[in-house]
This record gives sequence, C-alpha cells and structure tokens, in this order.
Amino acid sequence: MKTYKLKINGNDYNVDINEVEGQEIKLNVNGTDYVVTVDQEMKPTKKPVVRPAATTAQVAPAAGGAVQKSNAPAAGNKVTTPLPGTILDVYVNVGDAVKSGQTVVLLEAMKMENNIEADCDGTVKEVKVRKGDSVLEGDVLVVIG
Repeated sequence: MKTYKLKINGNDYNVDINEVEGQEIKLNVNGTDYVVTVDQEMKPTKKPVVRPAATTAQVAPAAGGAVQKSNAPAAGNKVTTPLPGTILDVYVNVGDAVKSGQTVVLLEAMKMENNIEADCDGTVKEVKVRKGDSVLEGDVLVVIG
C-alpha cells in the first residue's frame, strides 16, 4: 500500500492506494473508499526488503558519506528506497568498496529507522542523497558498479 498527502486547490487529502489490479485502483481518500478506473493498465511496483535498524550502530559512518551494498559488480546497480521517508544518515562515499548486505543509508519511514543495504559487492559510483533529504518509494539512493 502506498500513502500520499496531496494538496489540491488548497485542500489537504490523505490518499492510500490499497490495491492495483489491471485498470482498477482501490483507494481511500480521507477515510472514504473509492474504486477508480484508469485508461491504461497499471503495473504494481516491486518492493525491496527493508530491515529495521538495530538500536546500536552497525556500521561506522564514513567521513561525510553514505554506505551502499552490491553482490555482483553490475554496471550501475541501483540501491533504491522501498518506502517514502527521510534520510537520517548516509554511510558511504563515491569510490568506497561495499559488500552485499552492508548498510549504505539509514532511512526514517513511518517513525521507524530502516537500514537500506547494498544488494551486491562493488564500488560506489554515485551517492544521490544527503542527510535530511526526503525521498519517495523507488528513488535511487546509491549506484554501485
């Protein structure tokens, strides 16, 4: 389920997209359920796995950077955010070597801290976020090559 906060003509709306099936979207707007039909079939997006952060730091932050992970050095392997939220910390910098499973970014989403981990071994090619940035689901955080 995706949740959005929209402002339309000065009015605030909380929109929860509950289900997407073909051309039909089941959603809730400010507590009222709706079924919306769109002109093209909608495809649900894949969601990466997010593990809650430990209460103690697992990876010491690199000086001024963020951490990212990678398994097979694929050209431009992207670490994306599975949820909208705020970047609390970035643990890797461009040029850093990372291992699969290594925490690269700490994300606050739904009042929880989440470790975002590299999914392959490699070298950080790009860091696309900074501490304090707001991100949406699917945004690229780090690129590993």
